[in-house]
Amino acid sequence: MAGYNRIVLMGNLTRDPQLSYTPSNTAVCKFGIATNRSWKDREGNAHEDVCFVDCVLFGRGGEVFNQYMGKGRQVLIEGRLKLDQWTTAEGDKRSKHEVFVENFTFVGGRGEGGPRGGGSDAAGAPATADTAGAGAGGPTYDEPPPAGDNIPF
Repeated sequence: MAGYNRIVLMGNLTRDPQLSYTPSNTAVCKFGIATNRSWKDREGNAHEDVCFVDCVLFGRGGEVFNQYMGKGRQVLIEGRLKLDQWTTAEGDKRSKHEVFVENFTFVGGRGEGGPRGGGSDAAGAPATADTAGAGAGGPTYDEPPPAGDNIPF
């Protein structure tokens, strides 16, 4: 029996991405996004549903995502849905859906959202891979990747 597992979500990051590495040195970037839906019922009362989704991104894409994204930034992700199930030490059964991200697109303008958004260098020019963070700790990337041939992935 054939199946199809594809999910596309657009939302805002609920926390800064967390980058770690496997023992084989593969990057693993974990983050959460929130999506929302607003509507009015028949009586005209406003309602809103918010859905929080945990996401995982592997490899170079995870490193790039970690560099440019921060809490509050908007992103479009595409991937596959995975259900994790386990039993706690107390014997309670738990489950959680997680999206294994295969593609992502930065959404929104520069300067939207969290601490990594919309930075500039001391001269007021937008930060790029060439001009950002010449100080201690190496370069920092405060905006989405540049357009054109300089995209780092």
